[in-house]
Amino acid sequence: MSDHDPQHPAVRPRTAVLTRGFDPSLSLGSARPAVFRSSTYVFASPEAAEQAFAITTGKIKPAAGERADLIYSRFSHPNAEILEDHVVPLEAGARHAAVFNSGMAAIMTAFFACARPHTSIVYTTPLYGGTTGLIHQFLEPFGLRGIPVAAGDTAGIDAAIAAAADCSIVFIETPANPTLIMTDIERAAIAAVRHPNHPVVMVDNTFLGPTFQHPLELGADLALYSATKYLAGFSDMLGGVAIGASEELIRKIRSRRSMFGNILQPDECWMLDSRLPTVALRMNRQSKNAQRLAEALAGNKHLERVIYPTLFEDPEQRRIFEKQCAFPGGIFSIEFRGGKPAAFEFLRHLRLARSAVSLGGVESLTCHPKSTTHSGMSAAELEASGVTDGLVRISVGIEDWRDLLADFEQALEALG
Repeated sequence: MSDHDPQHPAVRPRTAVLTRGFDPSLSLGSARPAVFRSSTYVFASPEAAEQAFAITTGKIKPAAGERADLIYSRFSHPNAEILEDHVVPLEAGARHAAVFNSGMAAIMTAFFACARPHTSIVYTTPLYGGTTGLIHQFLEPFGLRGIPVAAGDTAGIDAAIAAAADCSIVFIETPANPTLIMTDIERAAIAAVRHPNHPVVMVDNTFLGPTFQHPLELGADLALYSATKYLAGFSDMLGGVAIGASEELIRKIRSRRSMFGNILQPDECWMLDSRLPTVALRMNRQSKNAQRLAEALAGNKHLERVIYPTLFEDPEQRRIFEKQCAFPGGIFSIEFRGGKPAAFEFLRHLRLARSAVSLGGVESLTCHPKSTTHSGMSAAELEASGVTDGLVRISVGIEDWRDLLADFEQALEALG
């Protein structure tokens, strides 16, 4: 396990994810990593123990390329280090990563590592409901001020960052969940650099990353993931990842992780690591399926609109999509003319696509955000964000798209 692979210094991400970091000689010659189910680790000497604690607690900085000896699995363990090595090359511009036991754990820990008392956080709306709850219900009572700004409002985001008093974090979710509104990451990062407090720019990259969108190359400091979604891909585990270029930033986040004890456990690290080589394969199939379905459903008489990047009509949204995204991704939303009754009737008649929150799995999932994932938002926030009664979010899997289209069409016909 190391920060680079001297034997293969110039390989591409799809190769690096299989070759970087892991040393078979440390696992009795196993071609793939083993699972290390141990809570504590033996030191070679008292001096080694002292050095490991000094590095882990931040008393001293490690030498270039040095990694602290393992101490206790709440701090780190072999499977976490292997996974962190393997996920880095998938995120263009990244050098370091930290893994967590959920996406919300990654976001929360990053916030607590970077937020200062009585500072402000500029964030785009809508956000995933859990992130909105974290800001309103937990951080604001502790004295942090949340400053919402509409996703996609490039000039508005510039102005909000410039005007934010003592700003510590700029948090962007793009595309927004579930409206798919895109935010210009590069412009927000430039505005953050100009701010006297130099706030940390964090991007929830769950919807399009790491295959189709690369926030770090656009100036962001941190890319955050619910690894539960596309990285894991099978709707069978929880996980989260924070990825950045700055070793110091990731070290701060790992320090908070050690305090909170929310590291991803060895078995889940092993599972997630085994999924990484197929992320691009799965996401490409899901994106192609979603594009075919969204474009086929556009114009249906029961639908007010189909929301998908290739169908964007707003010039600014088209500009952002073409500038920062390689492909449109595996998520689209549809808005029913008949509001909530029509949306519920559609969901009730689906045979292949299943009704469930979450996304990014190999199976297609549908949900009604206003009554589920975003139900914690106020009426004013819902209206401002465009999360309406008739909105349904669809996460497209790897099934044959023609079967899915037939399923959607028969459910639409059931509306009469």
